[in-house]
Amino acid sequence: MDSALQAFRCLQPCECHQIRSLQYSITGDVILVVSGNSQAKILDRDGFQVIECVKGDQYIVDMANTKGHTAMLNGGCWHPKIKEEFLTCSNDGTVRTWDVTNEKKHKNVFKPRSMQGKRVIPTCCTYSRDGKLIAAGCQDGTIQIWDRNLSVHTKFHCRQAHVPGSDPSCLTFSYDGTVLASRGGDDTLKTWDMRNFKKPLNVATGLSSFFPMTDCCFSPDDKLLMTGTSVKKGAGNGTLVFFDRLTFQKVYEIDVASSSVVRCLWHPKLNQIMVGTGNGLAKVYYDPIKSQRGAKLCVVKSQRKEKQAETLTQDYIITPHALPMFREARQRSTRKQLEKDRLDPMKSHKPEPPVSGPGRGGRVAMHGGTLSSFIVKNIALDKTDDSNPREAILRHAKEASENPYWVAPAYTRTQPEPVFAEEELDDEEADKEPEWKKRKI
Repeated sequence: MDSALQAFRCLQPCECHQIRSLQYSITGDVILVVSGNSQAKILDRDGFQVIECVKGDQYIVDMANTKGHTAMLNGGCWHPKIKEEFLTCSNDGTVRTWDVTNEKKHKNVFKPRSMQGKRVIPTCCTYSRDGKLIAAGCQDGTIQIWDRNLSVHTKFHCRQAHVPGSDPSCLTFSYDGTVLASRGGDDTLKTWDMRNFKKPLNVATGLSSFFPMTDCCFSPDDKLLMTGTSVKKGAGNGTLVFFDRLTFQKVYEIDVASSSVVRCLWHPKLNQIMVGTGNGLAKVYYDPIKSQRGAKLCVVKSQRKEKQAETLTQDYIITPHALPMFREARQRSTRKQLEKDRLDPMKSHKPEPPVSGPGRGGRVAMHGGTLSSFIVKNIALDKTDDSNPREAILRHAKEASENPYWVAPAYTRTQPEPVFAEEELDDEEADKEPEWKKRKI
């Protein structure tokens, strides 16, 4: 990427679903895509799909017996130590861990529960820095933390971390692993001591949040805590707010854009801040001295110039076929061409006229050139009446008796004399009867 900051590839991995979260793995070779459907996807660096998690059976009540999520995903992240493992949470009320090598079934299932033991929906989830703990913020305002290897009972549980129904949007652990920061939908940012999880260490209020994925993150040196704020359209600028981790005093505040700050990330190795806003902008903040690579490589790289066609020193206009060697021969007179065509047997061949009459030379007149058309024509011209089959047969009897050829010579001695039935008078009288006297059949 150069200073133009143009993307080298655009793709739509999840059709029309909203993308909730994107995160590179710890090795940087694959990307976790968490969208609004129930199946998380893993893409490589070129944007091609590696795996797609299986969808669970939505008709099973116990979510532990399904192989995958059955409702919309809310968040996901990679394991900080194991490069094949990642975590997702969903509206089906479960937090599941997955293995990249097995896309057909999850590894473990964690089910958050309310104080009454009912199912609650986790809205965000994360690993601790050492990967031993799994934390989830739930819709009822609670923060529940499990041991990664024990999925039944919670290890830490805070019932009233945020206002019920406010949907916590982000949980993140400090780099030393002793402090947990939570960004709530109740416009607050709180820090929690893992050694005393009942009450928050510090609380910051008045941080408006309109999005269910507003982030908070620690600085690489663990001294500052950063989050973004949301604003209504035309009501001001979205800001990045920095708090001191120990005193929780506001240290810095940066106006980002005339829209809300939705996502933010403070990269620990690059030491740069990436910000995504509600109006479609993505900004990167860096320090020329303290930051490493990242945006610094793009800024110093000049834009690629378009290759322009080399101009000729002298302008020549060459028309097609202007040179003698490419010029086609042209006839000077049409009379010679006509005489030449007359000698060609193909061009001077006269087509045969249509046949009139019965036909000759295998051609049939005016009714096509096939045998079937000829037969149909002759059948149509046959005017003989075969309505009485007896008379049609007996009209050949005289010729057969005078000139026997096939059967009669073989049976001349034993052939009986043929006797034919004569017409009866009763039939003639019956024909003369009126219609109302005739028998009805």
